[in-house]
Order: sequence, then structure tokens, then C-alpha cells
Amino acid sequence: MAEKDKVTIYDISKKLNISAATVSRALNNNPKISQKTKELVMKTAAKMNYKQNKLAQALKSGKTHNVGVIVPYINRNFFSSVIRGIEEELSPHGYHVIICQSHEDVNNEIKQIDTLLNTQIDGIFMSVAKTTQDTDHIEKVLKENTPLVFFDRKKDVTGLSSVTIDDFRGGYLATEHLIKQGCKKIAHFSGDLNLEIYKNRHEGYIAAMKDYGIEPIKEFSLQVNSKLESGASAIQDLWSEDEKPDAIFSASDYAALGAIQELKKMGVKIPEEVCVVGFSNEPFTKYMELPITSVDQTPVEMGRNAAKVFLEQIEGSKTLTIEKKVVLAPELYIRDSSNRNL
Repeated sequence: MAEKDKVTIYDISKKLNISAATVSRALNNNPKISQKTKELVMKTAAKMNYKQNKLAQALKSGKTHNVGVIVPYINRNFFSSVIRGIEEELSPHGYHVIICQSHEDVNNEIKQIDTLLNTQIDGIFMSVAKTTQDTDHIEKVLKENTPLVFFDRKKDVTGLSSVTIDDFRGGYLATEHLIKQGCKKIAHFSGDLNLEIYKNRHEGYIAAMKDYGIEPIKEFSLQVNSKLESGASAIQDLWSEDEKPDAIFSASDYAALGAIQELKKMGVKIPEEVCVVGFSNEPFTKYMELPITSVDQTPVEMGRNAAKVFLEQIEGSKTLTIEKKVVLAPELYIRDSSNRNL
């Protein structure tokens, strides 16, 4: 179809005998327009093959209604659930989500931020990669006056908001539960302690042990990747020593599952001889033959809260310098892997 033959809002208004302004408002889902009129306009627009000019809309409003979400991996239940929460909260406001994966590589993260800024997105949601130390690329977003909200993993950058859970509290609750099951020699499988989330979980573990008068055994704290084989390997290392733990608190459900599988191979009874607690409350934890106790991170709620913080920023500030720290409460789900019914 030639440029001059393109259907415009004026063609639709003429067809329906209503003003072009009403047509425009109906097409943009303006709450002042009745549902009946909206449906009539949308139906007529579809019949006339009307196409909205998104670029023109963006130039006029200064908004593209696109936001970027940067996560380490999309195929993790936690991150996909956070994205679901973001979409559920933003979709009624007309926003679309562009998903990027860093694959735990800060260089990918830098490229993705540049790409998103070049596409003139309205905001960025971000959970930083393990290798992210320098924050220049993040501060660049702030200088561009584009809202950025951290979730789960964050960096301390003045002027940027974050939505996290209380990882310290989560680590404390998990360890306290194990102590109340009669465990005293509790091993901790931490993640990379350069990441604040794993550092806080580890500190929660240490604090609970000390609060109950138990001195943590240094050799029982191991940095373990969030993988089945890493959990299994850690068990092999621990059981090669004379002194063995009577409980495992893993900062990852995957490592916890790997530990359980290896302990079963060794003939170790769970939870009678060794209790196991994970972290994240992955879907598989409750469906295993031996359901796994885990700390829930409320990812969907985290996503919704991150989206709410973003909406507050764009609606309530011209300079976007609002800094809000939202900390959600973790919840411990006690299951058979640690419940001795004491």
C-alpha cells in the first residue's frame, strides 16, 4: 500500500462519526473512554487495517513503553519468576519487556546496557553477573537519566533502587532450624562470596551458630557452585575427613540436591544422620521422593515490587533520583530432608 493510502485516525473517526481525539484515546486505552467505544474503535481499526505508528507515539510522548531486564540466565526458575512478576505489574500500564542474559559475564552485561540505552528503553531491571565488580557501566545508566532497579543481586550505587530479600535472615532461619533439630556440626555450602547475596547468607549462618553457642568449624564452610555435581563433590570432600557434619545448609537448592544424592549413595540416612536445607525453594524441592527444606525468595513478589518502584520513579520524579531499598522477608519451608519431628 502506498504511503498516501495508509489508514489514519481521521479515516476511522470519519467512518464512526466521532472525533479523531476520541479515536486516539480509545486506541491508547485511555480510561476516560468507555469500554464499548474502545471495542468499537479497535474493531473498526482492525477491519480498516490501521497500523499505529509506534515511533511517532514514542517521539510524541517521550516514552517507548519498553523496559529491559538483564538476568544471568533466563532458564532458572527464580529469574523467570521475577520476570513474570515484572510483566504482570507493568503490562496493564502498556509496557513490554525485553529480556537479556549476561551468562554471568560482565562484558555481556556492558554490551546489553549499551544496546538497551540505544533503543531508548524507559527503564532497566537488573540482577548483576558474578563477575561484575566495576560499576561504570551501571552509573552510565544513571547519567542517561534512565531508571534502573536492581533485584536480588545488586551493587551499591548511589541513586539507584533495589528490591531484595533479607538473605542474612534467610541464612539465619535455615541454620536455626537445623540447630533446633539437634544438629551442632553444620556445614555451609556458600556461593561466590563476592556476591552480596551469598555473603549475607553465610553471615546469617555464622550469626545463628554463635547465638546458640556453637563455634562454626572453618573446614565445614565451602564455596560451592549452584550445580548438582558441585554439591556431590563437596560431600565427597567432607566425608573424606575424620570429622563429618550432621547437617548441610546449602545456599543453593541445586547443590543441596546434589549433596542428598551423594549422601544416599554412601548409605547416609537423611534426616536421621544428616539434615539438609537448601535455598530458593525451586519447584523440584517439594516434588522429590525426599522433599527438601528450603528458604523461599518470593521471586514473583520481588518482580512486582521492582516494577512498582520503577512506576513510582517515572510517575513521581522528573530527575529520577529516587533511591528506594525494598527488602522482602524470606520464608522457610520445612520438609522431610531436615524434619526430625523433635
